[in-house]
Amino acid sequence: MQRWQTLAGSEAKMSAQDSCLSLIKYLLFVFNLFFFVLGSLIFCFGIWILIDKTSFVSFVGLSFMPLQIWSKALAISGILTMGLALLGCVGALKELRCLLGLYFGILLLLFATQITLGILISTQRMRLERRVKDIVMETIQNYRSRPEESAAEESWDYVQFQLRCCGWNSPRDWFNIPSLISNESEVHHVPCSCYNSSATNDSAVFEKLSFPQFSRLGPLARPRHSTDLCVVSENSNIYSEGCARSLQKWLHNNLISIVGICLGVGLLELSFMTLSIFLCRNLDQVYDRLARYR
Repeated sequence: MQRWQTLAGSEAKMSAQDSCLSLIKYLLFVFNLFFFVLGSLIFCFGIWILIDKTSFVSFVGLSFMPLQIWSKALAISGILTMGLALLGCVGALKELRCLLGLYFGILLLLFATQITLGILISTQRMRLERRVKDIVMETIQNYRSRPEESAAEESWDYVQFQLRCCGWNSPRDWFNIPSLISNESEVHHVPCSCYNSSATNDSAVFEKLSFPQFSRLGPLARPRHSTDLCVVSENSNIYSEGCARSLQKWLHNNLISIVGICLGVGLLELSFMTLSIFLCRNLDQVYDRLARYR
């Protein structure tokens, strides 16, 4: 009788353990299936930008973004997300220890990389700021001097437009830039991304445009040197604040959101790593039990 009770208790314990493993397996499968679909959407979005730029531009309303760079980045991110999620889905559903171990290893590598980047950013902040400043000032100094390498200039135009700023320290950073100097007058010029369109109440401002990519910048935009170059006078309504200060304000205002997103991603990765390693370790016990029954 006592032996029968012991066997019944063991079977109940094994049944509970099997139920727990099944729950973990399907949780891991469902979560990774969601991220596989998300990665597919990101990949398709990147391909859409790369193939059909016209539709994307009309959808977003801006065309001076370096679309080729963003599209490739999105496509690569989507492929990596799909690949990692596929490892988790197949490994969990088929109970393959090698795939689960590889899935855990990649997640651990990503987590360690993020922690390392966070430490480096915290400890090397001043050096990083100087490096960013050097890159920005070099971009400003060489603005549109090499039309075939305009991705950096377009990126900086986008930053100025979104952060509502001009130059790194101030608009004076743009003065005496060779591509913006006019032989007709001594008035300094800045790129159209510095133009503050909200500072004017002219209702006809949107009907007098020189370039579609700056459709919100007003009638002061004039072509110079090439059809891709759009500048405005320093005497017009331009942003007076440099992007260094605007960027600091943006980081300060969004610090909680940034930290929250980083913590959320880290906790999600830790959860997936815990589920995968728990499932991977307990599969041995399941296989041993099945072998004994045979």
